[in-house]
Amino acid sequence: MEDSRATPKAESGKGAGARTESGAGPGADLHLDLPRGGGTGVRAALIRSLRDAVRTGRLAPDTRLPSSRSLAADLGIARNTVADAYGELVAEGWLTARQGSGTQVARRVVPPEPAPPRTPTAAAVAAGRPAYDLRAGSPDVSAFPRSAWLSAARRALTAAPSDAFGYGRPAGRPELRRVLADYLARARGVRAAPEQIVVCGGFAQGLALLSRVRRQAGCRWMAVESYGLDIHWKVMRRAGLRTVPLPVERHGARIGELDRLAEVRTVTLTPAHQFPTGVSLHPDRRAAVVDWASRTGGLVLEDDYDGEFRYDRQPVGALQGLDPEHVVYLGTASKSLAPALRLAWMVVPDHLMDDLLAVKGTGEWQSSALDQLTLAEFIDSGAYDRHVRGMRMRYRRRRDQLVAALAERAPGVRVTGIAAGLHAVLELPPGTERSVVQGAAWQGLAVDGLTRFRYQDENGAGANGAGAERGTGQPQEQPDALVFAYGTAPDHAFTGALEALCRVLP
Repeated sequence: MEDSRATPKAESGKGAGARTESGAGPGADLHLDLPRGGGTGVRAALIRSLRDAVRTGRLAPDTRLPSSRSLAADLGIARNTVADAYGELVAEGWLTARQGSGTQVARRVVPPEPAPPRTPTAAAVAAGRPAYDLRAGSPDVSAFPRSAWLSAARRALTAAPSDAFGYGRPAGRPELRRVLADYLARARGVRAAPEQIVVCGGFAQGLALLSRVRRQAGCRWMAVESYGLDIHWKVMRRAGLRTVPLPVERHGARIGELDRLAEVRTVTLTPAHQFPTGVSLHPDRRAAVVDWASRTGGLVLEDDYDGEFRYDRQPVGALQGLDPEHVVYLGTASKSLAPALRLAWMVVPDHLMDDLLAVKGTGEWQSSALDQLTLAEFIDSGAYDRHVRGMRMRYRRRRDQLVAALAERAPGVRVTGIAAGLHAVLELPPGTERSVVQGAAWQGLAVDGLTRFRYQDENGAGANGAGAERGTGQPQEQPDALVFAYGTAPDHAFTGALEALCRVLP
């Protein structure tokens, strides 16, 4: 008689195949949907469920199944029921059974399930994939230091304390915070104790957290640079803030406009290397913005996205070093190592820390503790400095190749923003930006025009200068230009990308 306790059972600590029987050995864990209540339908349901698992490829050829005794115990049914089901499937050719080898999925060709038709959009994207993608935003990920990272991961995992395998704390692993405090002080001039550092899952998460903290404090407006990434403006707006642009010119953002914006108490800047124009914030304006923050009780969010990569002189120090109480420093491993790590950090003034951690502790995802420990070991061992130095030399060579090629083949194109970073701005004759971007696409080269990064309000409309949503500010010149990310392509592809670029420049 069959056991009437038959119920579906998912894998658990004693899933199917967890035991070893004489001559059978362990089999695979199985998830099978069987009817509740047992009865004569259990055998048919078991046969059907196993057959479907083989047909759809969920059970691959040569997969060893649990013994009849193990599977019967896991499913709560009679052993004879499982043995009969196995026997029928062996007879049909779905399974094989050999003395001493147990029951296995047969080696037979099963026609795959037809794939769903691709949407026209997906097909178009695949067909239009560029040969060279030099849009700004990513380093050369092919140069990720895999061996050195793996070695650091092994050392970090070996030394990891038991609490590293728990859920973690909102501020991040203390090992990484300690190492970052030392590194940032040495390399970027940041003034911070480990207790002031918060590890987050990328710059966007840090920006979202800070935007929410500012909104909870009663702030309604965030000043931003008139060139930047629309995804960052959207992050601020989703937190309940409204944005107002500051014009960007050859000395960086016009900081003086902040005094005309009485309701603005927070500003986001890229002072070391403005994105995407590439200019540095002039020393007078650096002093002016921290003076503004001190006078008004304001806050500056410093996005130091590629501060390590400066070529013509020593890197510009962090703005945070001038006034740690009114500047939040945000750094990231996305440009120095790889975006896939999802590791960034904030240096937060003491008066903001409790509010920030309260927001981050309400469900914001935590970065992998093991990745944090690996990065800590990677920095502490000196591997991070070696990698950055090597990439700095590689990117400088590419920048020099770009400048030389343009001087020879497109002497009318002026190159700016080349003192640092992973991209350059190529100024074009008026009215030619769109045609050059389209021509590059025909050459298999994906690049962005400078227009792509101009400020837009919530309705997608452009704005000319500070206070466009507030009725202040002066019109800002909007030149035609390309943003060419020479740091993105792998070495073997850069020459071809440069050749494609030169073919389309006026």
